[in-house]
Amino acid sequence: MKTVVITGFGATTPLGGDASSTWEGLLAGRSGVSLVEESWADELSVRIAARVAVEPDIDRVEARRLDRSSQLALVAGMEAWHDAGFGLGDENTVDRDRLGVVCGTGIGGLHSLLGNWDVHKDKGARRVSPFTIPMLMANAPAANIGLKIGARAGIHTPVSACASSNEAISLGLDMIRLGRADVAVVGGSEAVIHPLPLAAFSNMQALSRRNDEPERASRPWDTGRDGFVLGEGSVLMVIETLEHAQARGARIYGTLLGAGISADSHDMVQPDPAGYGQTTAMKRALAESGLSASDINHVNAHATSTPQGDVTEAGSIRAALGDHASSVIVNGTKSMTGHLLGGAGALETFATVMALHERKVPPTINVEDMEPDLGIDVATTVRDLPEGDLAAINNSFGFGGHNVAVVVTNENITR
Repeated sequence: MKTVVITGFGATTPLGGDASSTWEGLLAGRSGVSLVEESWADELSVRIAARVAVEPDIDRVEARRLDRSSQLALVAGMEAWHDAGFGLGDENTVDRDRLGVVCGTGIGGLHSLLGNWDVHKDKGARRVSPFTIPMLMANAPAANIGLKIGARAGIHTPVSACASSNEAISLGLDMIRLGRADVAVVGGSEAVIHPLPLAAFSNMQALSRRNDEPERASRPWDTGRDGFVLGEGSVLMVIETLEHAQARGARIYGTLLGAGISADSHDMVQPDPAGYGQTTAMKRALAESGLSASDINHVNAHATSTPQGDVTEAGSIRAALGDHASSVIVNGTKSMTGHLLGGAGALETFATVMALHERKVPPTINVEDMEPDLGIDVATTVRDLPEGDLAAINNSFGFGGHNVAVVVTNENITR
């Protein structure tokens, strides 16, 4: 198969307004969770969330035609595009017929949908924005990135709940390996910090209720965990064939070696406690990558800080990696960023690639009383990775039983 490498990153997250500040925040073990201070949150049982650290810098006129999810995606997408060494217009040296976009989201343009419904109720139908439909569409973030860079090979939007952006990465990898594109911008975006999702997730008993200590609320594998923290943000990355990258002298962060996808077919919101689907996704990712369990140095886990999910995933990692599991450094970066839903996988794949690139695994914060008998090595401080070839897995699991595992390596490893 073609070797596909990662040549650009862009991010706007609860830890920073770009990729470098996000990575710095991860290494520093900083929490991006805070109290929601708007008056609409006063009546909610959960009043904490992880908002982007820097508001999107979008032209005011353009911003009026974009849902917040598209605004965040454009900020991250353009950073990734330029980070990879590409320009726009006449500077764009990519064959646009060989350029694709795959940007996932879990929910889509919720602010535009509910905001214009409020306008309809309060001010009448004639006051509803004519841009409502193209703003609320789930494919709007991908389409807006594609329009900006002139992508014509195909623009796609997987909607697979919390697995959406890792599925986007997998689909972009397939797109290139199947010969449909040479370059693709892949990742995800989500922006649904709004009273309705907060109330709905809270009523499901899915969210942490630590309103009095937001920064300590997300605590994967801690015995005191009580749910995830809703976050927002976007991460996009540029992937391309190794030959294409080398021909233009591009910097290479790492290699996207393979992905595995499975479905639980167990329950709409609860993972299969046996972890069969999660284990299958990891094993399929390894098989596609041509690696064995013993090649893996690091796992960035889905690790949402839910009572059932964290334990199930630990068992799935053990089942996928066998005796080698205890030798692998595992972390849960949602402890710092909260859960970006459809944007989570892209953020965590970015963190995984950077961990290999910099040979440093960010910590899992807020682990004060580790769940016993996990059988995995959870990093609670920054951990160094050895010299030489490195490989890692990033997991994303979503409502509906969607499971996606992505295998990345440092630039020294190819199939």
